[in-house]
Amino acid sequence: MRQKFYAGTQIRRLREGQALTQAAFAERLAISASYLNQMENNQRPVTAPVLLALAQSFSIDLTEFTQEDTEHLLHDLKEAMADPIFASITPNVQDLKAIAANMPWFAHAFLNLHLSFRRNSERTQLLNEAVSSGRVGTDEEPAVLLPYEEVRDFFHYRANYFEALDRAAEALGEELIVAQNAPSTRLADYLLDKHNVRIEAERVEPTSRFMRRFDRIGRVLWVREGLDAATRAFLIAYQIGLLEQEAEIEQIVSSGAFKSASAATITRIGLTNYFAAALLMPYDRFLAAARAMRYDAERLANIFGTSFEQVGHRLSTLQRPNARGVPFYFVRMDRAGNIIKRHSSTRFQFARFGGTCPLWNVHEAFEIGDRTAVQVAEMPDGIRYICVARQANKAVNGHLAPPRHYALGIGCEVAYAQDVVYADGLDLRNGPVTQIGVNCRLCERLDCLQRAAPPIDRPLVVDPERRDFVPFRFR
Repeated sequence: MRQKFYAGTQIRRLREGQALTQAAFAERLAISASYLNQMENNQRPVTAPVLLALAQSFSIDLTEFTQEDTEHLLHDLKEAMADPIFASITPNVQDLKAIAANMPWFAHAFLNLHLSFRRNSERTQLLNEAVSSGRVGTDEEPAVLLPYEEVRDFFHYRANYFEALDRAAEALGEELIVAQNAPSTRLADYLLDKHNVRIEAERVEPTSRFMRRFDRIGRVLWVREGLDAATRAFLIAYQIGLLEQEAEIEQIVSSGAFKSASAATITRIGLTNYFAAALLMPYDRFLAAARAMRYDAERLANIFGTSFEQVGHRLSTLQRPNARGVPFYFVRMDRAGNIIKRHSSTRFQFARFGGTCPLWNVHEAFEIGDRTAVQVAEMPDGIRYICVARQANKAVNGHLAPPRHYALGIGCEVAYAQDVVYADGLDLRNGPVTQIGVNCRLCERLDCLQRAAPPIDRPLVVDPERRDFVPFRFR
């Protein structure tokens, strides 16, 4: 389903940067001033002829002239407004849409301010706990997750795609990676030939958390003994990224204007991981295979010698202009429902704070062994998704090693069902649809039997003469 393209904010910034009036700018584009005014206010979409005229008249790079992610921005604004500090305010959705579409700079500033408020509230709470427990004056510093939240938003608002990094990885991957061959062997040879770095296995105790370390002086990459082939290949590809893409990664990091050194460091790691995945699964070849296999993640993992998790992450990055794949989300979750990793090029709404909907099938993955669960789910905004979930058991290299279990989830909108193998056998017209939400705090569904808490912006209805399965109701 092709979406209309709105870019009013970008057009207005470009015009103001050129110091042109709407009339003069419109004349350069061979359109009317009224049409330009409607586009700048997101009342009319930007058409292909207008984009071409912008490129020709102002020498802009259309791959950088992208639409502000208003769907994600709108969702984040709604979630922030659900905070108890705004309890007396009932936000108008149309007003929030106008802010997200026409003043994204203000929306981001508001979200940053709200994030800072939450961080300071958490620090105050931790400080109160420290006072109560007598820990004041010690070297303990209250833990704040702001750097990870900042990095999450950085990838989130860039649709998890980085053009220059992806193309560099693809160029090298096409040279080195041969389908159905062990990629770690070719990568190890390249690392030795190009960078004089050899790979050695390090034997550690089963309970050790160690995976890799690089000895710069001795030019040795030490990797944990007993790792599976997919993980070993990824760690080698990661090291190649560290050695060859430092300048490009630094340029991307500098564009993020991070508030802390920790956030910048985490982003460097995330971008190097991105390069490693793109190296193992070169864009054009991976996209062609994904289309041919109808996005069957299990088959793609076998073809490229990678894991389901690595394939799921890669599927969420297929957003190259003029060569886009089906937009997917990818998520990794632990048994407690904590989202450890998430990436998305879809409109699927993730909670910035708090838990996830218990009706989402990613929770079911822990109960079904090696099978794959498929669910048709509908979010409160009415968009339906094909949700795929399965369990991932990380290798245990000894009896004493604690097992590690995760749930992996990928999904796309039902509109792409004909392109995706996971839709086969589903009755998309009359079959069951699970009504899920972002989390209970934000969900307004009245009839959910799994609700754990009322929506934060709705008044409770307390009736001592009545009892339901859910112990509260709301207006």
